[in-house]
Amino acid sequence: MAQLNTKPNLTCHDDIYEALIRLHDGLSDAESLAAWSRLTLLLINHIGDREAIDEAIALARSPERKGKV
Repeated sequence: MAQLNTKPNLTCHDDIYEALIRLHDGLSDAESLAAWSRLTLLLINHIGDREAIDEAIALARSPERKGKV
């Protein structure tokens, strides 16, 4: 079982951020939420490790993680 990597692990940070912002361009709030949900499910499928996914979900709900990767 993989442990969730919470250390910075990205290349092209600005490009990725820009792509995430563009994901929502021209979409209604409902369409934007649906696109965000689809992206999340695609990435969860790619990870595929239930323990790492559960850890990520718990960390995402944690108020201490606000503003952190």
